[in-house]
Amino acid sequence: MSRPVKTLGLNETLSVADSIMRSERIRHLPVLDEGGRVVGVLSQRDLFFSALVRALGFGTSSRDRAFNAILVKEVMTPDVVTTVADTLVKTAAQVMVDRKIGCLPVLDGEVLIGMLSESDIVLAVAKGTL
Repeated sequence: MSRPVKTLGLNETLSVADSIMRSERIRHLPVLDEGGRVVGVLSQRDLFFSALVRALGFGTSSRDRAFNAILVKEVMTPDVVTTVADTLVKTAAQVMVDRKIGCLPVLDGEVLIGMLSESDIVLAVAKGTL
């Protein structure tokens, strides 16, 4: 799993999410409520589809206007599938395949402690640590 985890708040704009995803080279961001609980996940796909639906033009300025106008809570996936740190990687990977999702927030109780993504699993296999 990856840590520390970059996160978003419910009322942040998609421009903030886009900036974090680009600078950190990540495709998924967990969304936390005011109490720090995971309430959603925002993916690059969510960014793409929300911008496509809302933007009438195809230029950068249209995308930027859309990203500045749309809040994370409007487009995030709210039904978050999570895991815990002692879950077997094979089990977590099967959940990701079955649910057709690219990541699992890793929780300790209600506290976010990491993110397990497809990339994390591929990296572990490539390094021979899995």
